[in-house]
Amino acid sequence: LLLNRQLTHYRQIKSMELTVSHAEKHLGQFCSLLASYTRKTGKLRDQADMLVRQLNDFSNTDDPELRTCLKNLGEDMAMVQDYRQPEVRERLEIKVVTPLKAYGDIVENKRVSLHTWKRTHCRFHTVIIRQNTDSSLTHTRIIPLLFGFQAEENAQKATNNAHRSTRQLEETISDFQRQKLEDIKRIFTDFITVEMVFHAKALEVYTHTFQNLDSMDIDKDLEVRHTHTFQNLDSMDIDKDLEVRHTHTFQNLDSMDIDKDLESRSSILQRQRGVEEEEEDEEEEDASLHTHVHTHIQIAV
Repeated sequence: LLLNRQLTHYRQIKSMELTVSHAEKHLGQFCSLLASYTRKTGKLRDQADMLVRQLNDFSNTDDPELRTCLKNLGEDMAMVQDYRQPEVRERLEIKVVTPLKAYGDIVENKRVSLHTWKRTHCRFHTVIIRQNTDSSLTHTRIIPLLFGFQAEENAQKATNNAHRSTRQLEETISDFQRQKLEDIKRIFTDFITVEMVFHAKALEVYTHTFQNLDSMDIDKDLEVRHTHTFQNLDSMDIDKDLEVRHTHTFQNLDSMDIDKDLESRSSILQRQRGVEEEEEDEEEEDASLHTHVHTHIQIAV
């Protein structure tokens, strides 16, 4: 009978230890993974903000239709990230990660309770064995009957205490198991609810974004780009024509200046030649007059 009790208590201890160890292992992994999930979800906000800035920068350099669609896309993405902020800090962190972190202390307390119970149970078991041994010696050595009754009473008391302690520990572990199941159900229900709320908001915003992108008129942008290109070409031709005219004008002015200069020089040369011819004529007349006078004088003489 004593051996059967020992085997029963041993199985109970192993079952309780496995329950606590199982909870410690898997809840700890859940806590670690969900904490990492929360941190990475928070980092998505930073990456999305960088993407929004890049969209705005690019939209300022492109055609009207694309510029409008990209600006709307950036605004909608920024709105979704505003929803993501409370999802991470106010919901996932508080409703999911924090309760799982608390299980570290809970499991440790249950492990301490289990260790305490094992020590107490071993002490009760030792008392029972001693009392049974004393009872055997009583009958063997024919010790007074009163002493034998006292030994049996102590053994019965130790047995009752051991059973009561075992029931208390079983109830504690059972309550722990129930609380664990309820907490896991609540934690993951909150997790899914948080994700559903965020994705519902994101779906609403991104539906509007999709409609804006789908309605973008690509041909309109191409037409604007085509018109703008030909306008640039026309303006380039006009500028080139003006430049040619400007060049011709200056060339004509230069040629007119040269002609005027040549004409002026020719006129001056003609005047100089006229003066020289007049001077030659006068000299010839003077010479002729001088000869004529000299001839008359000789005749008179």
